[in-house]
Amino acid sequence: MRFAICNELFEGWEFARICDVVGALGYDGLELAPFTLAARPHDLTAADRVTLRRHADDAGLAIAGLHWLLARTEGLHLTSPDAAVRARTSRYLASLAELCRDLGGTVLVFGSPAQRSRLPGVMSEAASGFAARTIDALLPALDEFGVSLCLEPLTSDETDFLNTCDETRRLIERIGHPRVVLHLDVKAMSGEPTPVTELIRRHARDAGHFHANDPNRRGPGFGDVDFVPVFAALRNAGYGRWVSVEVFDFSPDAETIARQSLEYMQRCVRLADQEAIR
Repeated sequence: MRFAICNELFEGWEFARICDVVGALGYDGLELAPFTLAARPHDLTAADRVTLRRHADDAGLAIAGLHWLLARTEGLHLTSPDAAVRARTSRYLASLAELCRDLGGTVLVFGSPAQRSRLPGVMSEAASGFAARTIDALLPALDEFGVSLCLEPLTSDETDFLNTCDETRRLIERIGHPRVVLHLDVKAMSGEPTPVTELIRRHARDAGHFHANDPNRRGPGFGDVDFVPVFAALRNAGYGRWVSVEVFDFSPDAETIARQSLEYMQRCVRLADQEAIR
């Protein structure tokens, strides 16, 4: 497993400074929210993309990928019954797949609750069909740019579409493409009746990405979730990809959150490994 952190936590910071601090703290990578890069991130020039990647490289960081894909956009929606809206959404996501590739990333994490919730009059099965069509149109770009789309279950407090791992996997199976996979998020999984460690046991082997956070919207170690069994479950499931810190409460400050989250996760991994040896 490699540790990353999401960059929107460092709001107002220059990108080079984020990279320097995150790299110095000991993270392996950064996960990027497109809206933090530019008002229209898919219009970043080739030179812009080279500069961003160079800042990360200079700090010893990899770009894990992008998330908050449709945040702060207009006229885009995953489950719209309007074919024109779905086509625009597919094209926009394809442009983000290209951006992700250019920055060295490999995953697009689809959360974006507002841009996937069912519109008035759209039932659940119809929404699944519309989502599948939107994603089907994206598949050639995912193959071309070598990027996976990771669909993220979210709680019913955030959206009424794809609320559980099982529901999300049914959509993934309906699409049936190896680059469309499951994303796991501790905060979101905590909203399911099934324990988080059991969900990890069932699904982590096939997951493309993982977010470490707490139901209180803060980082790992800042709430009640014990991450020792979380990391033990990930190891036992054979998960060996990114574990990325994603927070929504930016207090007390970005650097403290980043440092303490990483220290806590590293300690939990050591404890999980020690328990496995006994």
